[in-house]
Amino acid sequence: MKSMLITMLVLAALLPGCSSAEKQAAELLETARFEEKQSNIEHATKLYKEILQKYPSSPAAQEATARMADLARTKP
Repeated sequence: MKSMLITMLVLAALLPGCSSAEKQAAELLETARFEEKQSNIEHATKLYKEILQKYPSSPAAQEATARMADLARTKP
């Protein structure tokens, strides 16, 4: 929980310089990470895919791609 708060504070500090689309992508990414930490992999994957579809050239899309690859490797 403490790391989640720190992450949110860092995002809040960085987001003012981002475009609206980048902010939305970053917010979706943060939600996906939270869902993943809560073991809600299905919803996290859905959110990662949404990032890739709506914001394919964003920094969040790069991380979403990496997270989906990691999840695919660890899938039982």
